[in-house]
Amino acid sequence: MSSPVPAAAGSGGNRGPGPRSSSSTGSRTAPGSLAVIGAGAAGCAGVAALRRQGWAGPISLWESGRGPGGRTATRRSRTDPGLRLDHGAPMFNLTASPPPALLEPLLAGGWIEPFTDPIAQLDGQGQLHPGGTAPYGLGSLYRGQGGMEQLCRGLLEQAGPGVETHFGQLVRHLEVTPQRRWRLLGPDRQTLAEVDWLVLSGTLLAHPRSRLLLDWPEVPLAAAAAQLQDPQLQHVLAVLASIQSEARSNLLLVVPAAAAAPWRKLPFRLLEFSEAAQLRWNLSRLSVQPLADGRCAVVAHSSATFASEHLSVYGSRSSIASQLGVTPRPEQEQAVIEALTAALRDALGQALGRWFSAAALRRSLAGERQLMRWGAAFPRAPGLPLELALCPTSRVGFCGDYVAGPGFGRVEGALRSAEALAGRLLAAAAGESAAAAAVNNRCESRRGPTPLLG
Repeated sequence: MSSPVPAAAGSGGNRGPGPRSSSSTGSRTAPGSLAVIGAGAAGCAGVAALRRQGWAGPISLWESGRGPGGRTATRRSRTDPGLRLDHGAPMFNLTASPPPALLEPLLAGGWIEPFTDPIAQLDGQGQLHPGGTAPYGLGSLYRGQGGMEQLCRGLLEQAGPGVETHFGQLVRHLEVTPQRRWRLLGPDRQTLAEVDWLVLSGTLLAHPRSRLLLDWPEVPLAAAAAQLQDPQLQHVLAVLASIQSEARSNLLLVVPAAAAAPWRKLPFRLLEFSEAAQLRWNLSRLSVQPLADGRCAVVAHSSATFASEHLSVYGSRSSIASQLGVTPRPEQEQAVIEALTAALRDALGQALGRWFSAAALRRSLAGERQLMRWGAAFPRAPGLPLELALCPTSRVGFCGDYVAGPGFGRVEGALRSAEALAGRLLAAAAGESAAAAAVNNRCESRRGPTPLLG
């Protein structure tokens, strides 16, 4: 489904600036059309940075999910207006200076706000400690105002209305046309678009895990790259194939208002599990999200080990699984849900007895529960070197938290890599334009002056 940039839900009235005018970015070039695949933090930051830095050509954004956000998405319900659940990252942090250029408009526009909620850590003995030590809790902390999805909606607002968005559309195949343009195809090999430049804000289409997790016979970008014979792109594909990622299986539940009081009184909103605690309970993080109507949304993130043992189990609401026609496995899904529920009950029962009675904890965990699986939640270092993030000969670029640099493996890395790639794309496109102009000038000079008609 194609649409302009979506309107924000629940944002403040003051909006940040859109793309800069040509007076603030210098003369614009006409670099051709560009498609960004993936509307998470990196993809949305990429289109925002491209427009702000002066990309004048058509831009389209492709996302298999129902809206922008990716691992910073917010789950809502058409039948339950009060439901809001950040099922991935509950906040993000910045640790390096200066901050990304995209940050200030997000703050000024009311799209994000400082995250000031208390953080605690649970050790392997079941003892609770104030504060946290995880990398995502250091530096300056922020969250979406009204839900984490507001981060990406604010970035799309900066990009302006000229970005064509396609939500709920899986790009399954890639091809290179005889004119060396990129052709995007859907699951049935139907043509979705043809563009001059391609940006991948995630690694699914370029990493062998797509064959393992989704049973694809080929890696889409690798299959298309064989036509290009570009040594740099082949090297990038080899580097990407070597990058390992940690998966997560997340338990989602909404505690009814009648049972939510103990949850709302907890001395933290984000609970880290130490390495020993992760080994003991198979959990890595717990996010407690009080709702305006008295209920409480709770998201329990599994450990990497637990998720790796259940990689084939999708959540029943997985958009990519439904688009690929993957057969649901309700028995296996329920088994994973029960295992995570039991781990959460055991961990909290030991550490939080002063807030929960055993009966109250059991009742609060007995409601409707869902499973959300992230197949590549956290990339492992060293990542893709920033110098390899653009293959100008093939006209393909890469951005995301898997690109090496400050903020690697976090939202910060996604934002910074997107800004860096945007600048390189503009430079590469300008170089192509200059080269084409020089060729045209040489051709004109060889023709000589046009004879005058007397």
